[in-house]
Amino acid sequence: MTIKQALISVSDKTGIIELAQKLTYCGIKIISTGGTAKLLNEAGISVHEASDYTGFPEMLDGRIKTLHPKIHAGILARNDLSDHQQALDQASILNIELVIVNLYPFRQTIAKQNSTLIDAIENIDIGGPTMIRAAAKNYQKVTVITDPLDYSSFCTELEVNNKSISLTTRFKLAQKAFAHTASYDSAISNYLTALDENFLHKDFPESLNLNFNIVQNLRYGENPHQKAAFYRDSTITSGSLANYQQLQGKELSYNNIADTDAAWECVKAFDKPACVIVKHANPCGIAISESILNAYHLAFATDPVSAFGGIIAFNQVIDKDTAEAILKQFVEVIIAPEISSEAQQLLSQKNNIRVLVVPLQMKNSIYDLKRVNGGLLVQTPDTSNITASDLAIVTKVKPTPQQLDDLLFASRAAKFVKSNAIVFCRNGQTIGIGAGQMSRIDSARIASIKARQAGYTLTDSVVASDAFFPFRDGLDVVVQAGATAIIQPGGSIRDDEVIAAADEQGISMIFTSIRHFRH
Repeated sequence: MTIKQALISVSDKTGIIELAQKLTYCGIKIISTGGTAKLLNEAGISVHEASDYTGFPEMLDGRIKTLHPKIHAGILARNDLSDHQQALDQASILNIELVIVNLYPFRQTIAKQNSTLIDAIENIDIGGPTMIRAAAKNYQKVTVITDPLDYSSFCTELEVNNKSISLTTRFKLAQKAFAHTASYDSAISNYLTALDENFLHKDFPESLNLNFNIVQNLRYGENPHQKAAFYRDSTITSGSLANYQQLQGKELSYNNIADTDAAWECVKAFDKPACVIVKHANPCGIAISESILNAYHLAFATDPVSAFGGIIAFNQVIDKDTAEAILKQFVEVIIAPEISSEAQQLLSQKNNIRVLVVPLQMKNSIYDLKRVNGGLLVQTPDTSNITASDLAIVTKVKPTPQQLDDLLFASRAAKFVKSNAIVFCRNGQTIGIGAGQMSRIDSARIASIKARQAGYTLTDSVVASDAFFPFRDGLDVVVQAGATAIIQPGGSIRDDEVIAAADEQGISMIFTSIRHFRH
């Protein structure tokens, strides 16, 4: 389809002058509206104002600009039906073969701290989605562009194909256009249905619409007989795993992505240089230190057997020495905010290792989602990190400053271990992790066994529990293993019994009042 006439009406004006110049160079006439027309005129680009073309002035403060038959008939007329063209000719309506439209910044508006309902309503675009949908529906004739990132490839094809765009490209752009308007309408629906009868925000909308864009098709899912794909939330920040940059290595698998996310979210919880090694969604080693290299050695030493073929996450730049140390073990994925050029060169010697870089940003998704058959569990993310101000010492014996530091570290580590979670720590290092057991006592026993297998004694260690001890027996097990300080949420009807047991054993215990179940 040769393009003779274009309609341009954009809120995001990135690259629009250069694109319009290209269209003018190709002899394509431009119809434009409001601020877009003014911008193009000031740039010396000849445009036909929409109000002049339709013979109907813009009105209602610009709310009515393009909602006119001369616009929409020109877009919607099918080129394969002669009566459509006859109708256009009789009404002196020109065909419009190119529609370049993006929408009022609704998401950006509601993201502002002082945004009001009136602001939100005024940024609901009406004419824009209508033109986009009309153009996308008629992709057999019309090219529709909603994303400035597509301008360059469009211009290249326009020049190569002598002012025409292939059907394949038109269909792809139409697909993208419908996804764009769906995402836009979803944001509006989510915002409005999260308001109560007094126009105050509720925690969750009545109708939750989710929009995810495919990143890649995966070889298979959790198991080879399952099909899988990876999608990115279009609203997510750059600090999430979904926006990773892969520097080298094989394609990520379903399990790689799930485990890497667990490692990445865990390592971001620490302020000091930290290393987290994950295997099957659970940390098998976590450590903080004064250097990334030492943090790695400590995390690896927690459970060298489980670390084989694991996911390794760092919260600081991977340097040459750390890369050399990592190469001594088998690793599936390495993720960090940055990797030095020397480290990259070393890691490239084993080109099957997947090496990912993600900016270290602490922002989280709005919702934490878990699929159940026929439904969706939705909650706010667990962003709580225990600090010294959250602690209540409930025993006669008080923790030493070193124990206090280790208890805070242990609490943050336990947050990322599957429930029931028991984590023994000492000097900023996990030395025994018990995860995902039906009984808290069994988790404690497993953590003790793992510590012994790695050659550690639990004498004078501290221990964190992700939830309260419902009976004193769990506390007795960790104390018998060697723990001398405990951090737990508290909140059991038998708290007094458990506190008495701690006093009887001569250890210190801290309550946080914050539980970190992780199912």
